[in-house]
Order: sequence, then C-alpha cells, then structure tokens
Amino acid sequence: MKFGKWIGGALGWAFGGPLGALFGFILGAALDGPSKPRQYKTGPTTQGDFKLALLALMAAVMKADKKHLKSELNYIKDTFTQLFGYASTKEAMPMLKQLLKQEIPVRDICYQIKRHMDHSARLELFHLLFGLAMADNHYDPSEDAILRRMAGYMNISDKDFASIKAMFVPDTDSAYKILEISSNATDEEVRKAYRRMAMKYHPDKVAHLGEDVVNSANEKFQAVNKAYESIKKQRGMS
Repeated sequence: MKFGKWIGGALGWAFGGPLGALFGFILGAALDGPSKPRQYKTGPTTQGDFKLALLALMAAVMKADKKHLKSELNYIKDTFTQLFGYASTKEAMPMLKQLLKQEIPVRDICYQIKRHMDHSARLELFHLLFGLAMADNHYDPSEDAILRRMAGYMNISDKDFASIKAMFVPDTDSAYKILEISSNATDEEVRKAYRRMAMKYHPDKVAHLGEDVVNSANEKFQAVNKAYESIKKQRGMS
C-alpha cells in the first residue's frame, strides 16, 4: 500500500513522531525510510499533517464504544471525500481498517498535535471528531470520555470543548454554551461574546489547510451566528 494521492507529498511534522510511527507500521515500512531516524519537522501544519491526525483520532473515537457502526464509516467517507476528494478517501479507508486493529497511542499523538498544530486547526479537528461521535445520533459516555482525554492532551479548554459539543449535543443552554457565556450574561456581554467567537471560528483561520477545510470550518462559524440570532430573538435584542 502507498500513500500516493492521499498524502500528495504534503507532509510536514506528521512525517515523524508517533503519527509517523503508527502509519509507518501499518504500511509495513517507516515513512521516512528504514535507515533514517524519525524526527519532527518545523513549520506550519500542512493538509497532509491534518489528514494523518484526523484519521488516527477518528479511529480512536470509533474504537471507544467498540461498535464500529456503518453510520460512523459513512461519516468518515463523506468527510474525507468532502475535504480531500475521492482518491484520498479510497486510500484512507483501508488504512482506517488497519488502524481499528491497532492500539492507538492517543496521548502521544495528541501531544504531537499540540506541539505542531495551531489552536484554530485543533478546534476544527475537534469539530470533525464530534461530528463522528454523533454520526449515529447518540453521544455515548465512552465517546465523551475519549474526547475529553484528547481535549486535555491537546490543550483544548473546557469552554472550547463545551462550545463545540453544544453544536452537536443540544440542551436548553446550547446557544449560550456555543458563545461560551452563561444565560445570566448581559446583552452587551452577549454582543462581545459573539464578536469574540466569530473571530475565533472564522474560516480564514484554517486557510492554510486548503479550501475544502475552510468550507468545512464554516459550519462552526454558522453555528455561532445561529446561536447569536437565537439569543437575540429570545431577548428581543436589536
């Protein structure tokens, strides 16, 4: 098996470390060659880095509830096709099958991601992982546990976690949680929170990962707008 079009040569820091070791093991050879030590590279996250991180963590989330549901597989296929194209998806799915058979070093991979992936890209990663967890319209406690572990390892704050979770697991305060405020906030605090969250989740923050990832990131941005409009309507704000 070869990475071929799936990676397209766009690998940076994921070429080494636990991610490189995991995928190198699956492919039967080290990504950087058997005679070279695996080392981290510097520089911004590339689309290839993002693909490796996303696929590995998606496999870990799938393994959490030990069900491997068809709805989850379909979500991954659809997501990879949308973000990276059909050819990438065709090569990714056999690797996912092998990942599901492996013990995935979640902590080490998350630490590698934290060191080399910026905050906006990590938030987009979590948005996609929550989508996977809710692919069957059920948020299992085991999925919550693995996602919370990942968040801790990747330095995703409790507020960021709750904000993204509220986009997928609604409750009575979902709109406020998305804006990372309480229902006791003043109207001015609501406006300030909206401006802050709109900036945090702006799709341009992940432009370096490619146009399709930008389009996917727009879902978070729209969720912020929807939450703000909901609160404004509820309060009669202008």
